[in-house]
Amino acid sequence: MNLKDWLAISVQPVDLHYKALATERQSQLTKPPGSLGLLEDIAVRLAGLQAVECPSCDRVAISIFAADHGVAKQKVSAFPQEVTTQMILNFASGGAAISVLAQQLNADFEVINLGTVTPVEHPDVISKVIAASSSDFTETAAMSVPQLEAALNVGADAVIRAGRRGVELFVAGEMGIANTTSASALMAAFLDLSGADVAGSGTGISSQGVQHKAKVIDQALVLHRTQFSSPMDILKCLGGFEIAAMVGAYLKAANLGITIVVDGFISTVAAYIAIQINPNSKDWMVFGHCSPEAFHQGILDSLDIQPLLDLGMRLGEGSGAAVAVNIMRTACALHRDMATFADAGVSQ
Repeated sequence: MNLKDWLAISVQPVDLHYKALATERQSQLTKPPGSLGLLEDIAVRLAGLQAVECPSCDRVAISIFAADHGVAKQKVSAFPQEVTTQMILNFASGGAAISVLAQQLNADFEVINLGTVTPVEHPDVISKVIAASSSDFTETAAMSVPQLEAALNVGADAVIRAGRRGVELFVAGEMGIANTTSASALMAAFLDLSGADVAGSGTGISSQGVQHKAKVIDQALVLHRTQFSSPMDILKCLGGFEIAAMVGAYLKAANLGITIVVDGFISTVAAYIAIQINPNSKDWMVFGHCSPEAFHQGILDSLDIQPLLDLGMRLGEGSGAAVAVNIMRTACALHRDMATFADAGVSQ
């Protein structure tokens, strides 16, 4: 797909009939109305998305998109770029947090390399290399149009693969040294904020490092501001391959009618961009958690979102979303397996 196709992508409608049936079922379960709080809302919402009265979250796909960022040479991260490759290998070898969580969920799990400074060699890593890294966006646009299109399509292809396996939930994780700088710059551009408004500690940089990151973001905003005419233009100027892949994945999932579980700060930035491209894609997104990264709550507030969890997690990788899947499974089990008043002979 080219950018024109992406801008015109359609989204599946929510099935209001089954949402109503699920709402009615909730009213008949042996509990005071509303007493299970968000768990009730999750079940009803999933019923509308899956077009069934009793939804399920058994089949989960997790795709990790990884790429290096040119802006890393501005020393905005606590870690060198070699760590991107090292973590890709750790994902594929089963040693990362998301690897453990994926196994716990019995999820389909894949790792996709879109481009790293240090080459990746592992039989279980899907190679979709666009370039060794994005460009340094303090000097030029992070991506060319062909690179942006390629990254979007890598994300879409991951969802298409998941759809063929009949998954009910899709989780996108990410890895890329300096990608919190990219994500923060994107939000500053979309919401007309300064670097200081959005910059956070990322992988654990000092307060002085955060100030430097803010200045780097401001430098990029000044350089590219006249080119911010559309969401895709902003993404091209300030994004990264893995962030663009997540945008493509989210839009394609909404297009195919697959529920998305959004992870932390960087994933939420990608979700925000997808929503700017097609506002109806938000219907297909469940936001898993809120991280302590400086501006994550600000994005959630701008989207009027209440995430499922707030556990102080700031790892990325899709880890918070994977933990949230367990909550969604609990919601489905309660909705499906609780007795109704009539079944239990309990007075309503």
